[in-house]
Amino acid sequence: MSRREEILARVKTVEALPSAIQQAIDLLGDADADMGELARIIEFDPGLTSNVLRLVNSPYFGGLRTITSLREAVVRLGAGQVFQLLIACGVIPCMRAEIKGYGLSPGMLLEHSVVAAVAARTVARELGLTAPDHTFTAALLSNIGKIVLGTFLEVDAGPILEIATRHGLTFEAAEEAVLGISHDEVGAALLEHWHLPEPIVFAVRWRLKPEQAPRRDLALDLVHMGSALALMTGLGVGVDGLNYRPSPVVAERLGLDAAALERILASVVTALDEVRALFTA
Repeated sequence: MSRREEILARVKTVEALPSAIQQAIDLLGDADADMGELARIIEFDPGLTSNVLRLVNSPYFGGLRTITSLREAVVRLGAGQVFQLLIACGVIPCMRAEIKGYGLSPGMLLEHSVVAAVAARTVARELGLTAPDHTFTAALLSNIGKIVLGTFLEVDAGPILEIATRHGLTFEAAEEAVLGISHDEVGAALLEHWHLPEPIVFAVRWRLKPEQAPRRDLALDLVHMGSALALMTGLGVGVDGLNYRPSPVVAERLGLDAAALERILASVVTALDEVRALFTA
């Protein structure tokens, strides 16, 4: 078995999302999902219920008055934002852990992922674009493959970084040279294993290579640029931090120039404290 095959086989053994979250996600896959049934599923998980109520009452999710009922929370948020919250509640515990192989101390991966998600939505807002509903979630999950490689498989990113530096490669190209697979592809495989919607899997899979994606996709472009902006902030960056390259093709497609990037970066930093406190509390 090749190293690539070994890694993909290991992905299939990663524990599934908590049962209530998986059931709720499956229900939300139905366009005619019953919001009452969704609330009933979530209510069976006290921790999940508590988190949803905390988030729905936060300024970030537009809480103008206190919501104490889960059913009202679900109605106020709508299916799209409930989905975002459920995914966040499911993966945040994993993202808080130390990722030794990538030099990420406890909380660093979560911090970087939140910055990327906020940046992806900020790019859309500042450019007057309507971001697809799954953009925030895809950006939040964009580095989840590092958990599989750095924690479950205990991959050491040091030698990969050395090859990237010595040969002038991007980090994902060096990962492929050493492991036969990059962390973005591993992340996409994990999300597929969890039965997350294809548009999210697609954006995570091609985030680092948007020019090679089999189709153009606005969410992918936003997630790619959100990731680039997150690196510019220097927050939650591991040993591989400076070895990625933003795509000039994506920048041109989005109409981003240096002045716009500077303006958007300032907006991201301004919005960050509130959102970071929300997801890292």
